[in-house]
Amino acid sequence: MAEKKPRDMIVGRPVLLVVDIQKGSFMPRRPDSMLEHMPDSETRCRRARTVVDAARAAGVPIVFIQEIHRSDRIDYGRELDGSEGIHCLDGDPSTPLAVEEMGILPTDYTVPKRRYSAFYGTDLEILLKALKAETLILVGGFTDVCVHYTFVDGHQGDYFCRVVEDCVAGSSIAAHDAALRAMEYLQSGARRSSAEIIAAFALRQAA
Repeated sequence: MAEKKPRDMIVGRPVLLVVDIQKGSFMPRRPDSMLEHMPDSETRCRRARTVVDAARAAGVPIVFIQEIHRSDRIDYGRELDGSEGIHCLDGDPSTPLAVEEMGILPTDYTVPKRRYSAFYGTDLEILLKALKAETLILVGGFTDVCVHYTFVDGHQGDYFCRVVEDCVAGSSIAAHDAALRAMEYLQSGARRSSAEIIAAFALRQAA
C-alpha cells in the first residue's frame, strides 16, 4: 500500500472552535461532580486563551461554543443516562461563556448548543459555510465528549480537523488520551500542540 501524503496542518481558511470554555471551567470543582476531571484542566483552558489571542491577531475567525440547557431541564434527553449529572443549566453561574477569561469580544461568533456536538441542532454549519471554513481547530472540553463529537461531525462534514491537545481537557486522563487517539485515527496529523498552531497563525499574520 502506498504511503499517504501528509496534509498541511492548516488547509485553506481556518476557523478556531472554542468548545465549552465557560465560567465553570475556572471555578472550583463541584462537590457533587461524579467525574474524575483532569487535575490541570484550568491550566489547559487558560492556555487555550493564547491560541485565541493568536487567532485574533491573525484574523482567524473564532467561534465560541456554549452548552446550555433550559432551567426546567426539558432538553437534556439521554444526556443524564451516563456518568454526567445536571450541568450547564441556564441561570447557573457556571454556565455563561468565560468572557473575561477568554477575551471574548462582541464581534466574535457564539453558538449555543443543547447536545454534545456543536453541529447537532445548531446553526454552526451555516456559519462555517459563510466563513468559507476548510480547517477547524478545536480547543476546550471535554476532550472525550464535546470536543470529540464535534470533531467527528466536522470530519464527516469533510472539514480538515485539528485538536490542540494541550488546550483540551477530558473527563479523566484515560478518557482524554483515548479520545485524542480516536481523533488521530480519523485524520492523520489531527493532534497538534498550541505552539504549532500559534506559529502557524503567526505566519498567516505576517503574510
